[in-house]
Amino acid sequence: MPDLLAHALLAYTIATLASWRYEWISRPYVTVVMAGAFIPDMTKIMLLIPSAQVEQLLGTPFDWTGLHTAGAALCSVLIGVLLVSESERLRVFTLLSVGAASHLIADAFLLKPTGLSYPLLWPLTRIHPPTPGLYLSTDFEPALILGMVALIAYSVTRFKTDQGRS
Repeated sequence: MPDLLAHALLAYTIATLASWRYEWISRPYVTVVMAGAFIPDMTKIMLLIPSAQVEQLLGTPFDWTGLHTAGAALCSVLIGVLLVSESERLRVFTLLSVGAASHLIADAFLLKPTGLSYPLLWPLTRIHPPTPGLYLSTDFEPALILGMVALIAYSVTRFKTDQGRS
């Protein structure tokens, strides 16, 4: 999947569909879900600062890939929750978690040479679940499909709001 675009489109679609059921999920909250979908990709910081460099600086074993797990995503979501007012925390926690979970689950379907995914539920377990291998992270087709689905969700939402006004 072309990483960020596909994850953003998936999160947008999930949040938009949820907004049909839960009226309180407005446009700003849809954006919160999309922001949550970016959380696991904080591991991409390794492209700028390699793990070995941090390890050498700290003098202890270090690896950025731990940020791409459920445990690290939960910690990041909790930090994000602290940045909003107390009255919004439960909603923001829920929506950031949905976004991060959608990212982690979508990445669990990536094609891996070993046939195993990453330790999705770390630190609860180090088990690498099997992956169905539906796509590569470089494939453009998932982003294209998710783009069309997101466009449909947007169009239906727009149609519903226009009908509600008249």
